[in-house]
Amino acid sequence: MASKAAPSCRLVFCLLISAAVLRPGLGWYTVNSAYGDTIIMPCRVDVPQNLMFGKWKYEKPDGSPVFIAFRSSTKKSVQYDDVPEYKDRLNLSENYTLSISNAKISDEKRFVCMLVTEDDVFEAPTVVKVFKQPSKPEIVSKAPFLETDKLKKLGECISKDSYPDGNITWYRNGKVLQPLEGAVVIIFRKQMDSVTQLYTMTSSLEYKTTKADIQMPFTCSVTYYGPSGQKTVYSEQAVFDIYYPTEQVTIQVLPSKNAIKEGDNITLKCLGNGNPPPEEFLFYLPGQPEGIRSSNTYTLTDVKRNATGDYKCSLVDKKSMIASAAITVHYLDLSLNPSGEVTKQIGDALPVSCTISASRNATVVWMKDNVKLRSSPSFSSLHYQDAGNYVCETALQEVEGLKKRESLTLIVEGKPQIKMTKKTDPSGLSKTIICHVEGFPKPAIQWTITGSGSVINQTEESPYINGRYYSKIIISPEENVTLTCTAENQLERTVNSLNVSANENKEKVNDQAKLIVGIVVGLLLAALVAGVVYWLYMKKSKTASKHVNKDLGNMEENKKLEENNHKTEA
Repeated sequence: MASKAAPSCRLVFCLLISAAVLRPGLGWYTVNSAYGDTIIMPCRVDVPQNLMFGKWKYEKPDGSPVFIAFRSSTKKSVQYDDVPEYKDRLNLSENYTLSISNAKISDEKRFVCMLVTEDDVFEAPTVVKVFKQPSKPEIVSKAPFLETDKLKKLGECISKDSYPDGNITWYRNGKVLQPLEGAVVIIFRKQMDSVTQLYTMTSSLEYKTTKADIQMPFTCSVTYYGPSGQKTVYSEQAVFDIYYPTEQVTIQVLPSKNAIKEGDNITLKCLGNGNPPPEEFLFYLPGQPEGIRSSNTYTLTDVKRNATGDYKCSLVDKKSMIASAAITVHYLDLSLNPSGEVTKQIGDALPVSCTISASRNATVVWMKDNVKLRSSPSFSSLHYQDAGNYVCETALQEVEGLKKRESLTLIVEGKPQIKMTKKTDPSGLSKTIICHVEGFPKPAIQWTITGSGSVINQTEESPYINGRYYSKIIISPEENVTLTCTAENQLERTVNSLNVSANENKEKVNDQAKLIVGIVVGLLLAALVAGVVYWLYMKKSKTASKHVNKDLGNMEENKKLEENNHKTEA
């Protein structure tokens, strides 16, 4: 399908001039190219056998042609016309395909491939479309904050270097924002660069926010057309700080309200739920109608139990918006009677009381010498074992660190009391005398002996426990003796004596001596009898030996006589 020139026009020059009036041949053909790529336009005409040359041209807006490339079929040479905008950008192949490198927006034209024979001109038009992907949209000129119930400019969405121009859409939390009078106002603008012919699109958004917009992401997108169709590019999310007024006031107590005790410091902290939060408040203390203006905190130091009560705070400009907290300052008092160091006599009575006064029920523990007692001590008649260090300790379990304790050091004194006992050794050779002493302070023990006898281990003593201990001696008296035990402390000197008899010991010693003599005599008699028996035995043994020797001699003589008789017969 080609357009033919008038038959009467044989010259090539005539053919070229008349090409503009040739009747239509092939239909329109479009080549889409991305900005900066190479535009490739094949010549959609079958190359005739008698081809002389081929040419490419484009048409100006007024329809006049501009020739840009020529190729001879015989010389195989290519010539490019002096067109500044296509200098060093054209390439015409042997099959008359024209390539244009570095595609520009100005390349959007109607190009025509012309194949010329001696009598015909064949034309194939191609329309070039160039597309440029815009830059990723970006939200700029963002508002530092938005205020509820106020229409305010949120920001602008901008996308640059697009061809053709695109369209910008706004989104809230992924949903498209549509213009709404008094709540959503969108203004779209586009601008073309006169040099690059690329578009910059800008869309501004005015938005009336609510508290529901807190932490909500806003985005925008640009939709454009490319060589392969429509595409969309999205911006990064933008989250805006939403300002809203305080609707409620709360008060905090530090430390916890349940753990405040006398001597603590209390910090009251007032908070408003607005954004930004209020910076100043009025604090009301118990019994004080006028508020104290302060920042969001107010501190009371070294509080006492009379600080218990209701504490309040409110906004400075809106006193009706108020919050309160009831505070109890816990206390704990302990009184121990008597306390400190107390000295009493054995057998005395001593009433002891530990009185507790507290803001709530307290636990009481009694200790004696670091050992927990099952009940509180009570002394109707003191004993030495009652002496010791007593501690009454109380605490409020719910309040950390609230403890009180007082101590009583009880000293039980007594004059020395002595009790002496005697114990005889099973052999009867010695006796153990024990002096049992009771008293406090610890009495010193001293022994004295009247009479003769040996004293064994005079200084052996037991441990001093609960006001009691003993001292003992072991004695073997040769005669009746008297042992005296003296115990003395700061209160008194006490003496006690014990008579020890020696008769029993002597009788047992005589009996033992007699027994020993009897045993010795018996042994001597037994030895004598044994000696006599042995002598008789030995004497009898010698007589028997002589008779045996005599018989043996006779036997030898008879033997010799028999031997001689045998020799004579021979």
